[in-house]
Amino acid sequence: MHEEFPTESPAVVTCGLPYANGDLHVGHLRTYVSGDAYSRALERLGQSVAFVCGSDMHGTPIAVNAAEAGVDPETFASEYHEQYEETFPEFNVEFDNYGHTHDATNTEMTRSFVREWIDGDHVVEKEIEVAWDAEAGQPLPDRFVEGTCPYCGERARGDECDEGCQRHLEPGEIEDPVSTITGNPAEYRTRRHKFLRLADFQEYLAGFIDRLEGTENAKNQPREWIEGELKDLCITRDMDWGVDYPAEDDGEEELVLYVWVDAPIEYVSSTKQYSERVGAEEYDWEAVWRDRAEPTASAPEGGEIVHLIGHDIIQHHAVFWPAMLRGAGFNEPRAILACGFVNLAGEAFSTSRDRAVWADDYVESGLHPDLYRYHIVTGSEFTADVNFSWDRLGERVNSELVGTLGNFLYRSLLFAERNYGGTPEAAVSDEVEGEIEAAMADFRTAVNDYRVRGLGRAPVELASFGNEYIQRHEPWKLTDDDPKRAARVIRDCVQLSKAIAVLMEPVLPEKAETLWSQLGEDGSVHEATLEAALSAPPEAFGEPSELFDRLEDDEIEALNRQLEARIEAAEGDAEAPAEGSDGSENGGKDGRGAADEDADDGSALEPIADERVSFETFEELDVRIGEIRSAEPIEGADDLAKLEVDVGVERRQIVAGIKRLHDLDSLPGTRIVVVANLEKTELFGVESDGMLLAAGEEADLLTTHGGAEPGTRVR
Repeated sequence: MHEEFPTESPAVVTCGLPYANGDLHVGHLRTYVSGDAYSRALERLGQSVAFVCGSDMHGTPIAVNAAEAGVDPETFASEYHEQYEETFPEFNVEFDNYGHTHDATNTEMTRSFVREWIDGDHVVEKEIEVAWDAEAGQPLPDRFVEGTCPYCGERARGDECDEGCQRHLEPGEIEDPVSTITGNPAEYRTRRHKFLRLADFQEYLAGFIDRLEGTENAKNQPREWIEGELKDLCITRDMDWGVDYPAEDDGEEELVLYVWVDAPIEYVSSTKQYSERVGAEEYDWEAVWRDRAEPTASAPEGGEIVHLIGHDIIQHHAVFWPAMLRGAGFNEPRAILACGFVNLAGEAFSTSRDRAVWADDYVESGLHPDLYRYHIVTGSEFTADVNFSWDRLGERVNSELVGTLGNFLYRSLLFAERNYGGTPEAAVSDEVEGEIEAAMADFRTAVNDYRVRGLGRAPVELASFGNEYIQRHEPWKLTDDDPKRAARVIRDCVQLSKAIAVLMEPVLPEKAETLWSQLGEDGSVHEATLEAALSAPPEAFGEPSELFDRLEDDEIEALNRQLEARIEAAEGDAEAPAEGSDGSENGGKDGRGAADEDADDGSALEPIADERVSFETFEELDVRIGEIRSAEPIEGADDLAKLEVDVGVERRQIVAGIKRLHDLDSLPGTRIVVVANLEKTELFGVESDGMLLAAGEEADLLTTHGGAEPGTRVR
């Protein structure tokens, strides 16, 4: 087992490289925002960490699109690289270093890796069948050829079965090959290429996958490959765009390295560039990537290396990449986190139909970037699909950020400033200190369990407690009757506010800095460690302003109309662009919502989540039949209603977002299905003790076919 964070060793957090082949949309941003949040959370724990990435500049799609645009590949890719450098900060994604795979550092680093493989006798040369376009008189590497997957029979690209089984395909494997250059059937011809002999690392990989931390899909999915027959990885291509193979004779000079060789090596190169910029005394890249001994059960090999990727590129990161590192004498990753898809209003993103919310769309909307960050990080667990829609964004902003988090902070600090000029002279109560300590413990656990969602939930849950606490004690009634007790309550609330500022920094960094300033704190919240949550706030601070603005219906409706108009225009265009127009991570292999293919499967249904839960986990849910006894709207909330529900053994108050979807007056007497053992929460200042189950965007209430009585368990 690895030592828990924080450790004495430096760490590095990386995200799959965006492919410099098109514009970014909000689906692509999921891993980058999550990686930024996770690296910030490590810093809160006191961990030395570098957050690095870079643009993937090589590969056939860039060569193809550059030729179509009439420019050279370097010019084509560089334009998108510069665009990405400008886009990421717009979403408060702050890399310590952002490079690209075509720069001198990565070129030399890649060639040094390959030389180590050659010296270690891990590279073999083979004659293989390569697709060939006879009319164009050239070989067809990777996406210059399309055809049928030999494993599942689906349509596939030359390097990956992107529409079927998702398997990596070696040159010559694809059946019924067709040239994407001329559209003619391709033929196979014999060519000599270089291969990394993965079988040399099979025993090592079997141990590595047992040591690996991160998400369950990243740890379990690669086992079938590692435990089966590991085929050699072809590491060269017949192209002139890429990193040249380090040839030993003139006959090899025409080969370039496969894009999946130099792309992950950019993780090392980007870390090295950061270290060279700040100095090895501040951050030593070799301490992360090189300076470790052989692995043992008690002391795993590897630096504190954490990769956040799309789940379509697990094989590359959990099989190919550790073998590449091992063969070159570098450290293995500590953890791999693989995320689910991002859907748009319940359907897949479709770039050819312009059915996407582009990063520029969000920026131009004027909405604060932290709102998107919160929605994408907390909308689901990292491994599950998350649904982006303007409507859902508005609901969560208004109920959770405005109604819970912002409501507590503003009312607490405003009362403190007007009545005490800042922090009252009183001690923090044991109850509140205990709640803050528990929140800090949950934060540490989320970091070490790699639960990015937990980082976003921590400050909101503490604010929910704060709202309940201030309502319970009603300090406005105590200022005259019991001023000491009033001061203590508000002192507690100010301390909770400071703790929330520290906890919200990873996911809501800009808003956390604003709150830090409102509290009158010196320095920056970005430099505060987790322990600052319990340190005393300044004695004096000024009148606060509200952190979050409510998103009004007309704002959301305007954004929806804009999206719908663009989709209609794209669908009505008979000459709609072909696939491959947007950016993606690592050669376009990062799944729906983060790939450079259209990815629209024509279905309005969300895909079933890949990650399974055990029967024991399901058994922990206490699902009951309930009967609605009363239903009334919550004043000031567009979508929320307060229900009184009979669950047999007691009556519960449940808040649900059904106000505009159901006639509330007709609901009493309706039998529904309720999750009864969820933690209590507060929505728009109203406590909710349970959750009703409903289907789809119209909130079709789940009910019973027969006459099950309230309180009956659902099994």
